[in-house]
This record gives sequence, structure tokens and C-alpha cells, in this order.
Amino acid sequence: MDIGFTEEQELLRDTARKFLDSECDTKFVRRMMATETAVTPEFWGKLAENGWLGITYPEADGGSGLGLVDLVVLMEEIGRAVMPGPYPATVLLGGAAIAAAGSPAQRREWLPRIVAGEARTTLAVTEPNARWDAAGITLTARETRGGFALSGTKMFVPDAHLADVLVVAARSRDGSTMEDGVSLFLVPRDTAGLTIRRLPSVDETRKLCEVTLDNVAVPASSLLGELHEGWQPLARVTDRAAVALSAEICGTAQRVLDMTVDYAKLRVAFGKPIGTYQGVKHKCADMLIEIENAKSLTYYAAWAVDEAEPDAALAVSMAKAAASDAGRKVCAAGIQLHGGIGMTWDHDLQLYFKRAKASEVAFGDATWHRERVAQLISF
Repeated sequence: MDIGFTEEQELLRDTARKFLDSECDTKFVRRMMATETAVTPEFWGKLAENGWLGITYPEADGGSGLGLVDLVVLMEEIGRAVMPGPYPATVLLGGAAIAAAGSPAQRREWLPRIVAGEARTTLAVTEPNARWDAAGITLTARETRGGFALSGTKMFVPDAHLADVLVVAARSRDGSTMEDGVSLFLVPRDTAGLTIRRLPSVDETRKLCEVTLDNVAVPASSLLGELHEGWQPLARVTDRAAVALSAEICGTAQRVLDMTVDYAKLRVAFGKPIGTYQGVKHKCADMLIEIENAKSLTYYAAWAVDEAEPDAALAVSMAKAAASDAGRKVCAAGIQLHGGIGMTWDHDLQLYFKRAKASEVAFGDATWHRERVAQLISF
């Protein structure tokens, strides 16, 4: 599909693909799955050298100052390689929240270190209620003399066990709306009263954690942005992350289609490659349609967010809904067309299927985003 990429974006795509083909094959992915970190210091350092850890952060903070469309190009290649490790947690979530809401001092303290690969972070939003809207934030932030006390539990926090600092969304007051009264706080991982427990996950290339805060005391300087006004920057961060994740899903699904087409050309049944049979052709065509639709919506959403278009939020939810469905359908169809071998641990399809399933529900699944679309168009 021709979206009209710039020369710089085409170069980014080419260099990313070459790097990942060389440094992140599925043997590497499988080795990383079996570790606690899902990444090596050497690999993380190479991401920093490539400039990927600060691709969208302002140049003044050590980043490259590129837009969301550029990040989407990169994330599509990351999805194609099922790259393991805390890249989304650090770059799309925690670091992005610091860049969006942090004071100049906070950005100077953390962003250059993140860009250099010297620090990692994450964003703690979801709770046991598993909601993605402002009403889901119930962890409390109580003002104390000289700071705040945080109490509550966050669930499914990506790679929290690797983060040097967590950005925690908390409810600092009961406002007139659910959006009013949300605040963001920087909480170092070694803070007293903070407990992190690894959770089992369908996709072990990225780890999920439960984070419990038991009357955790943080200083006033830990407040990220304005008190009670953290929802707007938080929503911007999660919307941008949803678009980036949609692009990654597209890359994952495209790789599954490519693998399936290659297999259909080689697998012989009744004296002919199975790709010559109409039923297989139609299934592959349906997979392509799902991917192309999701890609179109994702790149439009990235452009709309970059340009601050009035329909940006609507475009984000349309893209995430389409990508979530495409990832699930395409990966399932790929396994079906591979037959019995597609169900085995030894075949790489399971890596892509698990990534697609995990990404499907992150930042809201298709059902959640369709409901959001309905709410947005009703006004």
C-alpha cells in the first residue's frame, strides 16, 4: 500500500529491518522469553545507539524530535520481528509521560538517561477493575506534610520489575468529573512500601507485573505536571501508545501473512501446492484485506495525532479496534493454513500469535474502542 512515505521514513524502515533481521531473529526472541528481563544490556545499548529510545522525544531533551508517523514506521518493523523487551514500557509509556507532563527539571533528570539506555521506566495505569478510562483510576494520593502518600494496586504494568522509576496514575481528589482529580507521580522502584510481583502472561517476550503501593511516601517534587490535572497528558500518552501498538500489530500480522503465503507455495497436497486451491487463496486474500485496512487507519491516526486534528481521538480508536481484530484473525488464519505444524511450539507462528493476543487487549480491545467511537460520534 502506498501511503506516501518520505525518504527519511523509508530509510528508517530499511535500516530497522536490516538491524532486526541481523540482531533479533526468532532464536534470539526465544532465548529472551526464558529470561526475567527479555532483553540483554548489549541489545538495549544497540537500540540506544540507533536512536530508537528517544525517537519522539524533543531534541532539547536528547531525543530525535520525530513525529508519531515516524514511530509508527519503526513499530511496524518491531512487530514484524516480535522484538522482546521493555521498549513499549520505557519509550511509549513511562518516558512519554515524563516528556508530556514533566517539568524541565524532571525531563532533564530522566529523558537523557532513557535516550542513552541508562534508565528504564514504565507507566502504571490499569487496576484490578481493568478499565482504561479515568473512572478506573482509584489508587489514592493523599497530601501529607511535604509530599504525598500513595495507596492501592496497579495491575498488568509492563516491565515494572525492570523500571528505575514508575509513573503512577493516582486519584488525588474526587472532582466534578472522573477526569478531574487524576494526578501523576514519579515513584522510584526502590521506594519503601512499593512491591512488584511478576505475573504470568501469554506473551513472555514482554513481562507484566502487579504493583502494590502501601502508604508509599513521595516528596512534592515527585508530582508530574499539575496536581489534579494529570488525565489530559495521560490520555495523550495512551492514545499515542495505542496507535504505536496498532502499527506493531500490523507488522506482526504482515509477517504471519508472508510466512503463510511462503508455506502455501511449498506445501503439497493431492499433487499440488496448497496455494493453488481456491479456499486457501481466499483465506490469504481475507488476511491481506484485514491488514491493509488496519494499516490505513493506523497511519491516518498517527497523522491526525501529529497534526492535532479534531478527529484524532476518533481515529485512534478506529485504528486500535481494526488492528486488534486484524491481529487476532490473521494470526489464527495463519495457524489454520499451516495445519498441524502451526500448532507446535517449534514453529515460530506461536510467537506472533501470542504477541497479537497480548497486544489485542492492551490500551483497550476492539470492543472498548468501538464503544469509545460511539461515544465520540454521539456528541
